Amino acid sequence: MTNRHVNDFISYMRHELNRSQLTVEAYARDIEQFIDWLTCYNPDRLDISSVSLSDIRGWLAGLAREKHTATTLRRKAQSLRAFFRFLLKRHVISSNPAADITLPKIPKSLPDVIRSEELDGVMRLEESAVELDPDNEETLRSDLIIDLLYTLGIRRAELIGISDPDISPSAGEIRIFGKRAKERVVPVPQKLMDKIERWQRLRDRIWPSLPHPVPLIAVKGKRISPRQVYDCVHTSLEGTSARKKSPHALRHSFATGMLNGGADLNSVKEFLGHSTLSTTQIYTHVSFAEMKKAYEHSHPRARNKEESQ
Repeated sequence: MTNRHVNDFISYMRHELNRSQLTVEAYARDIEQFIDWLTCYNPDRLDISSVSLSDIRGWLAGLAREKHTATTLRRKAQSLRAFFRFLLKRHVISSNPAADITLPKIPKSLPDVIRSEELDGVMRLEESAVELDPDNEETLRSDLIIDLLYTLGIRRAELIGISDPDISPSAGEIRIFGKRAKERVVPVPQKLMDKIERWQRLRDRIWPSLPHPVPLIAVKGKRISPRQVYDCVHTSLEGTSARKKSPHALRHSFATGMLNGGADLNSVKEFLGHSTLSTTQIYTHVSFAEMKKAYEHSHPRARNKEESQ
């Protein structure tokens, strides 16, 4: 479906708000789904000025009946809010029909964290595979992806966006571009930098004509895709007890490991590229949950209490 107003909004998000590609795609998909529902898949019939609060509530209620999660419903409501706010700002409509939508509450849950001993085992397996076949492109790439995500705590999109000019072997650091193109520099351990340079040599031998700026992680001569990163991580984490075997689980594990190791909250915030400290504070709850679990399994008084029940 193509719609001039949707296309204008997408362009606004991408070029004026500097939203990430994944965010833009998600918002566009939500808005197009709503318009398809509203017009019975005849978007040319859409009268954007006639859309009402009842229409939006009806669409969201239908999605709720289809068992969509509160997180999904909240994002879809936010997508419509932003879209109609944009149209109001551009004087396409005279009022925002989504302004009074009540956003579904998302139940608070702790991030998925993979135990450090399990991740150590994953890293040993990845590195052993490289030692057995040091010129295997897939093996080297998988080992590097897992190490970058877990050692640096970066997001999947940030990993994909790394190009060779962002890497400084002499300074031992990588420049990362986060959400809204916010830039930060993270230190890189020498062992990981060695892996990066080893991969670059193999990559350049296989694909000597990559586009500039040369993407760090490439597959079949192109920058790696979000799905390819996810599949790589999911496969590597299959032997762990993690509920979600995803790139973000490695980021959560990085943050929790840093705090458990004694890092202060502000340092972890800077590593993760969070804009506010409150976002980082969720990991203090994870650390406390792990501490409580260890206490209940280890302290005699805690064990005696369980045994007496």
